[in-house]
Amino acid sequence: MLLADQALKLYIKTHFGIGESRSMFGVGEWAQLYFIENRGMAFGLELGGEWGKIVLTLFRLIACTWGFFFINGMIKRKLHNGLIFCAALILAGALGNLIDSMFYGMIFTDGYHTPAKLVPWGQGYGKFLHGRVVDMLYFPIMRGTWPTWVPGWGGQSFEFFRPIFNIADAAISTGVIVIMVFQKSLLAHREEEKKEIVEVDNTASVSAE
Repeated sequence: MLLADQALKLYIKTHFGIGESRSMFGVGEWAQLYFIENRGMAFGLELGGEWGKIVLTLFRLIACTWGFFFINGMIKRKLHNGLIFCAALILAGALGNLIDSMFYGMIFTDGYHTPAKLVPWGQGYGKFLHGRVVDMLYFPIMRGTWPTWVPGWGGQSFEFFRPIFNIADAAISTGVIVIMVFQKSLLAHREEEKKEIVEVDNTASVSAE
């Protein structure tokens, strides 16, 4: 997942200018590669100023480092493989966006109307920890106008699905959603393990008596 994310980002950076879009697989406007860059978090949310960007990137770095130890612990505890897979998806997605934030400013020129170019280390558009996350997956499946009777949005245009995201975002979202939807079955293995431990303890206590 991480390799696919970075490969697509590299292709987009070196073949698209910012704001450029192309139909995906020739299926029409509802599925597009649409190149934008995200300075902050999901859906374009940002922390203010230069220090905000550094704090955000460092937070991602700490979270990814913790994620490795967390998944290692899950494997040692022999938790459900599906749960481990979902956690790995989330970690891979976080790593994908972390790489952008840490290094892209150092290795890419600041292409806007023309594709960016790979340059020697340190000659890019930004400093270490100041890279912008590359987004490109855009699925405007449905467009229309809200009915006038809808409170707050009546008469305004709407679009589904509006956000532009990347493979890393999709991996994170997939991992989180699957855990939320199937948490009962994914955590069942752990509950059975706890019951077995309790039963063994009870048996040992009876034997001791």
